[in-house]
Amino acid sequence: MGDFRQALGDGEILVFDGAMGTLLQGRGLAAGQSPELFGLAHPEAIVATHREYIEAGSRVITSNTFGGTRYKLPPGTDVTALSRDMARLARQAAGQGVFVAGSVGPTGQFVAPLGKASLAELVAAFATQIKGLAEGGCDLIVGETHFDLAEAKALVLAARQVCSLPVAVCMTFEGAVSLTGSGPEVFADAMENLGVDLVGVNCGAGPDDMRLVAEVFSRRLSTPFFVKPNAGMPRLEGGRTVFPMGPEEFAEKTARFADLGAKALSGCCGTTPAHIKALAGALAGRTHTRPEAVDRPVLAVTSRALTVTLGGKSPCAVIGERINPTGKAGLAAELAAGEFAQALAFAEEQVAAGAAILDVNVGAPMVDETVVLPGLAVELTKRQQTPLCLDSNNADALVAALYASPATPLVNSISGEPGRMERLGPICRDHGAPFILLPLKGRKLPVTAAERLAIIEELLVQADGLGIPRRLILVDALALTVSSKPEAALACLETIRHCRERWGLPTVLGLSNISFGLPARELVNAAFFAMCLGAGLSAAIANPNVPRLMETSGACEVLLARDPQAGRFIGRFAGWTPAAPSGAAPTAASAGGAGEEGASPLRQAVVRGRRAELDGLIDAALAEGRAAADILSEDLIPGIMDVGERYERKEFFLPQLLVAAEAMRAGFTRLEPLLAETAGAAKARIVMATVEGDIHDIGKNIVCLMLKNHGFEVIDLGKDVPAATIVAEAEARDADVIGLSALMTTTMVRMEDTVRLVRERGLRAKVMVGGAVVTEAFAKSIGAHARAADAVDAVRQAKALLGANA
Repeated sequence: MGDFRQALGDGEILVFDGAMGTLLQGRGLAAGQSPELFGLAHPEAIVATHREYIEAGSRVITSNTFGGTRYKLPPGTDVTALSRDMARLARQAAGQGVFVAGSVGPTGQFVAPLGKASLAELVAAFATQIKGLAEGGCDLIVGETHFDLAEAKALVLAARQVCSLPVAVCMTFEGAVSLTGSGPEVFADAMENLGVDLVGVNCGAGPDDMRLVAEVFSRRLSTPFFVKPNAGMPRLEGGRTVFPMGPEEFAEKTARFADLGAKALSGCCGTTPAHIKALAGALAGRTHTRPEAVDRPVLAVTSRALTVTLGGKSPCAVIGERINPTGKAGLAAELAAGEFAQALAFAEEQVAAGAAILDVNVGAPMVDETVVLPGLAVELTKRQQTPLCLDSNNADALVAALYASPATPLVNSISGEPGRMERLGPICRDHGAPFILLPLKGRKLPVTAAERLAIIEELLVQADGLGIPRRLILVDALALTVSSKPEAALACLETIRHCRERWGLPTVLGLSNISFGLPARELVNAAFFAMCLGAGLSAAIANPNVPRLMETSGACEVLLARDPQAGRFIGRFAGWTPAAPSGAAPTAASAGGAGEEGASPLRQAVVRGRRAELDGLIDAALAEGRAAADILSEDLIPGIMDVGERYERKEFFLPQLLVAAEAMRAGFTRLEPLLAETAGAAKARIVMATVEGDIHDIGKNIVCLMLKNHGFEVIDLGKDVPAATIVAEAEARDADVIGLSALMTTTMVRMEDTVRLVRERGLRAKVMVGGAVVTEAFAKSIGAHARAADAVDAVRQAKALLGANA
């Protein structure tokens, strides 16, 4: 035995052996008989065949196990024992200085949805065989003549499960495509993602037919590659299969692949020890050299038929975001029922609109993601060639979906959440699944670029320690909303540039997050998109049905010299005409003119968020003899009510709501001591919290602010609060209402814990829930008393609940 990985790195061009069946026929193998079972009965024939190839110059011999899976052998065969025995025979023949490759051929099964077999079933079948090959002393595992990318992936997964041997995988192509539709680029990218040690092509029509595939490997792969052609195109003569290419012609043509940088060469069907001897002679004195892989992608996401490359000179990919039940009641209901019609329609629309990858998120109330995510992945694979981005916080669902995917999809995402890298990192590594690295760690959102980069660097070190290659990592630049964090966009740009220039890593972000709460969001998103593209952004999670975004993307690709001769742009926009303006000029009312005409200066100050003016105006009103209660009821509350109405009419957006609420709060604080002196009944009391596991609290903070502005006593428990803490505080404070917030589908389920505990404790408090992912149906299903659509609605719902409590 030797170190095959070390041999892959030296200057020797490795010569494997040739065909097994032809020689065994000369030693008694009957037509149609299993070569593996023949080998068990005639071990001397196997050893003799191996030795003929070694004498011919083979540096690597291949075990007699090509058809050694349970699918090809008679029922009851001990697959592991057979493989072990065949490997031992090869090992016996090899002695010192010759490597033994454990041969694993196709099962003859198609992976669902093409056939009935699951990927997991093929993994199990291959694992049984490979276990025996490893125990028998093989130096590497070699998959040969595979025609389906899913089956090749299953082989690699199986090898990883049972041994640490190097893995080589060879696919056979008909021209430039495999039987199930994978081109050499797709195969090369998927195998490199999977981290195989040697990527190959075998069988086919002969050396000439493999030239195109080998050229793709040469340009694209950093992994060593292997070429193993037949001795020409077979033909029937006298009832026998004859391969026309003699040893010298075969050797001359096959040796030319060394010019392309092939690390290993040999022969497949029709080749004999004479062919291998001629090939070894043609390679004598040559040293392995490798041209630069000029087309090697920085990162690639694959389906069975397509590969999407990210980073470097690749165009920015739009990852379609529409298959997500958040805010889509119809889709959520379908997913809960295990139906996919709307999701499949969204997929079709997005692909037609130019989506390069489809994000698939099924997180919704009453949806079992471990069943629905892989189920939808299979259905999408049936209908779309576009690669998928599997989007879930449920690790079990992601694993199930990876087993339902025939290639190497993108995973969204791995963060610094405790245990997530340790759990998902090795799974993505073994499945060859590129993943989005999300710079979140702990309970604080990283606002500055420095904070994000520090987390990214820490996670990269962690990934390195788990043996995860950088080619699988796509960094999320983490777009936060500029309406609440003005520096958020600049932090994204700096993060993108740093990842590209310092680490050579591609980047992605959720585009629409940046403009939340602003008017004319398309304008903001498009401008930000252009800035990010200039900084080096590789992908954006966005809605491809928005023309402005796709137009921006197309134009920027031309300007960034990533669309040669503007070919893609011309093809897409040759008939383009300017769209009509998306918004009219502001009216006097929306601009703060006639709509506020006649309003008091105090009310206008609240509406316009003029916090600095408010104290002086209040002091002046008090000096005039106005009562604090009158100022509050006649000016401040009508002002904030006006803001709420404008917010609901989309005349105001989140920034205006925030500044108005802050101004209102400042005014209320100024009046509060005076109000207390004349207060009658106690104010209604509301306990607010973001549920356990959720670190987002912007929405909850706005709700708290609005509730306080309307005279409620608000006890804000913060974010990531367990149900027991919420209920204990509500009981201690004799709260009238409990308000619960959640932003993520994975944390909204924690709301039910609080509702249940309130009921068990017999509290009188009503429970109000809210958040971007929370629907009316979900609120009812968990027994909540109300669901608030936004901060303004929260005030309305709280008042209604107090009426019910009265």
